Amino acid sequence: MKPGRLILMPNTLDFGVDDSLDLREVLPQRVIETAARLTHWAAENAKTTRSLLKRVDTIAPLAQPLQAVQIAELPRPPKGGRAGGDDSAAWQALLAPALAGHDLGLVSEAGLPAVADPGARLVALAHEAGVEVVPLSGPSSLLLALAASGLNGQSFAFVGYLPVDAAARTARIRELEALSARQQQTQLLIETPYRNEALRQALLSALKPGTRLSISVGLTLPGGWTQTATVADWRANRTTLPDRIPAVFALLA
Repeated sequence: MKPGRLILMPNTLDFGVDDSLDLREVLPQRVIETAARLTHWAAENAKTTRSLLKRVDTIAPLAQPLQAVQIAELPRPPKGGRAGGDDSAAWQALLAPALAGHDLGLVSEAGLPAVADPGARLVALAHEAGVEVVPLSGPSSLLLALAASGLNGQSFAFVGYLPVDAAARTARIRELEALSARQQQTQLLIETPYRNEALRQALLSALKPGTRLSISVGLTLPGGWTQTATVADWRANRTTLPDRIPAVFALLA
């Protein structure tokens, strides 16, 4: 039997905080129509994926009732642990619909699947199994933030989350700043929304005054914004960040 395809399905960047947003303002029509016909999904969170499909259904009717759509969640590593060999069978099981001939959608909590996203592991397994991988166009918070920052878009790195421990976090920030200065490379960071302001404060405390810091909040949402300034200017700015809307941080020393 010819296997189905793994469809990398873009998502909105609102983390479900603005269901009033018309999907067509963020996602291409082709993406919405593809989502409507898929009956098998792999997702970080089944609940938010159902919410996305409800929004899709208002524009392009689902091929099956939502209750009949199969949504399997990506395996989660043990709390404080890392994904490893112990969950290999669970990851392999996610590909079963594709191996049985069905197209399988992969959706991230925000933006493009497999970019700053654990779904990359499923994509790797698909390649190993001979399953065609099809990426669809949609928003990437990282690239949108980089484009809007005015920082170096020719050389950049995504470094993900910083340590929670204050001393380790400060050391990591200074390490990234030194790397950025040495290579003139933009460093991109993210944080769980409720820790947005804590990360902003940590960056302002640890970075040198002349380092440029860009913060993007709620990209593609009404009221979304990007602001780039030196750390010295940020320190004089009374802006506080929301705790429910995703933010992307970028620095260039």
